[in-house]
Amino acid sequence: MPGAAEPRGSRARRFLFLQGPLSPLYRRIGARLAEADHQVTRVNFCVGDWLHWHGRECRFWRGRLADWPAEAARLMEEGGVTDLVLHGDTRPYHRPAVLAAEARGINVHVSELGLVRPGYMTLARGGLGVLSRLPDDPAIIRRVAARLTDPDLSPRYPGSFALEAWQDVSYHLPNVAGFAVHPFYRRHTPSHPLVDYLSWIRRLAGEGRRKREAARIEAELLAGDAPLFLLPLQVEGDYQILAHSHFGTMRAALGHVIAAFRGGAPKEARLVVKAHPLDNGEVDWRAEIARHAGGDAERMVFLDGGSLAALFPRLSGLVTVNSTAGLDALRAGVPVAVLTPALYDMAGLTHRGPLERFWQAPQPPDPALLADFLKVVVASSQLRGSIHNREGLDEAVETMTARLLDETVPDPDWHAEAPPRLARARAMGVPL
Repeated sequence: MPGAAEPRGSRARRFLFLQGPLSPLYRRIGARLAEADHQVTRVNFCVGDWLHWHGRECRFWRGRLADWPAEAARLMEEGGVTDLVLHGDTRPYHRPAVLAAEARGINVHVSELGLVRPGYMTLARGGLGVLSRLPDDPAIIRRVAARLTDPDLSPRYPGSFALEAWQDVSYHLPNVAGFAVHPFYRRHTPSHPLVDYLSWIRRLAGEGRRKREAARIEAELLAGDAPLFLLPLQVEGDYQILAHSHFGTMRAALGHVIAAFRGGAPKEARLVVKAHPLDNGEVDWRAEIARHAGGDAERMVFLDGGSLAALFPRLSGLVTVNSTAGLDALRAGVPVAVLTPALYDMAGLTHRGPLERFWQAPQPPDPALLADFLKVVVASSQLRGSIHNREGLDEAVETMTARLLDETVPDPDWHAEAPPRLARARAMGVPL
């Protein structure tokens, strides 16, 4: 890894895996680690976990969530755990385990979908988002980037909706059927699976009409000349909203943005609210927009489909809670205002000051700083591969296993001991 200090030396390590992505990824990584003579333990919390990974190295936890922190600590101490591996660091079973690991000096490795996808997975030491150890000081970013080469950001491994849907259904439906096996299990998804799937059936039934309407609205927006500001919605119940922001719901964030837009944007400007591609239609976003817009409804546009990238050349700015869409917009040169401390939220890249001022004088990102930031992010946490593409999965197993086996100690110049965004986030009310 870049800027590495002294290696710790080869030693047998003990990896504790918790919930992974809906994919064979963790099972295959675990097998590779075991082949390298390291000890691997996996905790399953539900039938879906068991279906993705079962074997002699696995154990089932059927207790109550309130008892899990003590059990996690016991597993770490009695098992001599050296490394904790999990997908997302703020799920109900993951946050207590991370805190227990940190208290014992255990390495924490957190995976997630890539920040610069398609074609990358995230594997970060310590945490993600607000909990990331990546510096938020532009001077440090520039200094570290000077030692790195430009990353290959070409897209690879396009995702398959059919594969992604099958992975989701094959995980969640067995949990419904196997409730008696894990009666105290607390799922990390906001909706009951049956409610979610029924919502998707209704949504897919109207897909053709939605696509036609989105194409019409997008064409009108691209042909117009009014200043456009975009709010890309995030999935209601996503932990980026629940845990890494102070809003708690995307609906609350929407209300906040609309109020700021009504109070400070030029009268000729329009706010485009774009649905998330994985929105299941459970929330009536048109009604939510109308509820907050009041007498300014004609200044708001709801776009349920279309291409985010196609809109970038027309945008005066983009507002987001903490979505990766903000990083995509920065890469397209679009000014971005972030409502909570996202990984890419720093002076020179994103708007500083109240949101009310953003509408009047949006400032584009510094291209040189953005290039340096991408160098550091990719080198520190982005690995080639994908869980939504079969070839991508093979590469993700290779790259992520290699990173887990890399025992070089991160240079503190670019890997902070404490999350540098956390104090700022807590001052906003982020519940971490």
